[in-house]
Amino acid sequence: MAVREHYLHPVGRGAVYVTHRNARPRVDESAYIAPTAVLCGDVSVGAHSRVLFGAVITAEGGPVAIGSNCIIMEQAVVRGVPRHPVQIGDNVLVGPHAHLTGCVVEGDARIATGAMLFNGARLGVTAEVEFGAVVHVNTAVPPGMAVPMGWFAGGDPAELVPPSNWERIRELMGPLDYPGTVFGVSRGPGRDPAMPDIARRYARGLAMHRYDEIYDGARGSETRP
Repeated sequence: MAVREHYLHPVGRGAVYVTHRNARPRVDESAYIAPTAVLCGDVSVGAHSRVLFGAVITAEGGPVAIGSNCIIMEQAVVRGVPRHPVQIGDNVLVGPHAHLTGCVVEGDARIATGAMLFNGARLGVTAEVEFGAVVHVNTAVPPGMAVPMGWFAGGDPAELVPPSNWERIRELMGPLDYPGTVFGVSRGPGRDPAMPDIARRYARGLAMHRYDEIYDGARGSETRP
């Protein structure tokens, strides 16, 4: 027999909720959002999920959808971006200081402390990314695969490379096109450095935060930051 749970306190009392690009976070009543956590823009958090202290979940032009029974631990950053929304399935653990941008995590997965998943990456069901490991852009980690501590995963399907093999990492990174995927800028032979263009593009996009409004997640009232 199902037992109905009663929630006596508002979701995320003390957390920072931000309206961004005319979109508000949506949080299931059974979820917990810690004080000092930040939810910004088109973010959804599913049933019984937990977002802990200092975590930042932000929709920077792309939505973020977090499933049920997920745990986003302290100081983790989850960022949805244009062309690459974030989708996190059910029963996913994201460790402290992990960084997820524009990726898909299919479910029943673990992303350990300090791990990084980049734009266009996909983590299969029951896969694991260990401490400090990197899943590069446009990389598919098959179901059940574990990316070892500090290793690099690149390609579709992912090839796992130890950090000592920098030459092979560089070979894999080239065709995956990090600057084109993340910033929309490609560097060809003889071209000027891309960083000035990247910085200007980023600054223009982030200027949209000038119009954000912080609101009380419990009451729904908005105030200018």
